[in-house]
Amino acid sequence: MPARGSILIVDDNEDILFSLKLLLSKHFEHIRTERNPNIIQGILARERYDLYLLDMNFSAGVSSGNEGIFWMKKILQVDPSAVVVFITAYGDVELAVKALKEGATDFIQKPWEKEKLLTTLRNAYRIRASDAEIDRLTQQKQHLSRDLARTYDLVLGPGQAMRTLMNMVAKVAVTDANVLILGENGTGKEIVAREIHRLSQRSQEIFVPVDMGALSGTLFESELFGHLRGSFTGASDDRAGRFELASNGTLFLDEIGNLPLDLQSKLLTVLQRREVVRLGSNTPVAVDIRLISASNRPLHRIVEEGHFREDLLYRINTIQIEVPPLRERREDIPALIRFFLDRYGRKYGHPKLEITEREIQRLQQYHWPGNVRELQHYIEKAVILCEGERLALEEPFLGQGEGPDDPASGSLNLEENECRIIRKAIRQHRGNLSAAAQALGISRKTLYNKIEKYRL
Repeated sequence: MPARGSILIVDDNEDILFSLKLLLSKHFEHIRTERNPNIIQGILARERYDLYLLDMNFSAGVSSGNEGIFWMKKILQVDPSAVVVFITAYGDVELAVKALKEGATDFIQKPWEKEKLLTTLRNAYRIRASDAEIDRLTQQKQHLSRDLARTYDLVLGPGQAMRTLMNMVAKVAVTDANVLILGENGTGKEIVAREIHRLSQRSQEIFVPVDMGALSGTLFESELFGHLRGSFTGASDDRAGRFELASNGTLFLDEIGNLPLDLQSKLLTVLQRREVVRLGSNTPVAVDIRLISASNRPLHRIVEEGHFREDLLYRINTIQIEVPPLRERREDIPALIRFFLDRYGRKYGHPKLEITEREIQRLQQYHWPGNVRELQHYIEKAVILCEGERLALEEPFLGQGEGPDDPASGSLNLEENECRIIRKAIRQHRGNLSAAAQALGISRKTLYNKIEKYRL
C-alpha cells in the first residue's frame, strides 16, 4: 500500500504503539499514537482520520471488549463514516462478532502477523476511500442538480469582437492554464468560463462556480474548504468544500476582486499547495482543479491601490481574457434579441412573436449599461407584457429617459422608483456593485437581494 491516508492508533501498551508506528510508517502519510483513550474526543474535535486502530481493553484484568466498543461508539457519534479496526489479545469469534455488530470494520488479534495486519488495514482504507468518494459524488450530484435548473447559453453574433474572443477561448481551453476573465457585470463572464470548461480535457467532470463577493469570514472557509461536524454553530455534519467538489474538474471563482485581503492570503495558500484543510481539521486534502477566475474590476489597478495581492494576481492570471461590453459590439444585438425572443416566447406561451427591424434598430442605439443581462431581462419583460403576436416596445422604455430599464417618470409606485434608483446607481458606477451599494447607503448583501428581487 503506498504511503497515503492517516491513522489514529490507541493502545495502552507503549511497546505495541512503537512497533505499529514503525511497521506502518511506510504505508500511511500521517500516524498518531496515543495511550489514553480519554483524549479521543478532544482529538476528533480538531481532526479526522481515515482509520482508527483501537485496543479493546484498556484496564488491567479486563477482557470483555466493552471499553473498546464504548470508545468506538464515541468516534462514530462524531464521525459516522469512521472506519474502526480493533486489536486485542483476547481474540475469539464471539468477541469479534460482537465488535462487528456494533460497527467495527474488522478485527486483529495480538500478536499479529505482519502481512495479515497490513492486508486488513489496506482493505479498511479502501472502504474509507470508497465512502469518501461516494460522499463527494453525492454532493457533486446535488450541486449539479441545482446547476442544471439554471440556463446557460453562449449566443454568438456576427461581430468581430466575439469571434476574436472565441478563438482565444478555443486556444486556452485545451490547456490546463489558469484563466482570468475580465468584463463588466452582465457581459457573460460565467458563460465564457463554462465554454472553456466544455472545450477542455476536463469537460466530463464537474464545473463548480463560486460568487466570491458574497463570501466572508467563516462562510468563506466553510464554503471553499469544507468543515467538520461541530466546527462552528450549525455545522451538523462533515461537508466537503467547493475545492473538493471541483477536484478533477473546473473551479470558477467569480468576482474575485471583491475578496478582502485577509481571505486572499488563505486562497493563495490553497492554490500554491493544491490542498485544503477543512474548517475544524488539521488534515490536508489534496485537490486537482482547473482554475478560472473573473472580475468586473481592473485587478492591476486594485493591486496598485493595495487592495489585491500581486502574488495572487500572478497565480490566477496565466491567461487573461476580456469580454467586451454590449455597447462595443452592437452588431450582435439583433442575434441576441431574436434568441431571447424565441426562448421567452416559448416559455410564456407566445412562440410566434415577432419584432420589427425598426424596433431592433432602436434597441441597438441604446447603450445597455447592464449589458447582455439587461437586454435579456428587458426582452423577457416585454414578452410577458405583450398582447398578440407582435412585440411592442413601450415608449417609456425607449423614450428620452435613461433607457428601457426605467419605469414611467411620473410613477409614484415605490417599487418602481426603487428599481429605477438602483439601476441608476449601478450605471453611474459602471457595474461596481460595492460602490453602488455605498452610494445607495445599503450593504452589498442588501443590494444583491434587491437585484434578485427585481431581476436586474
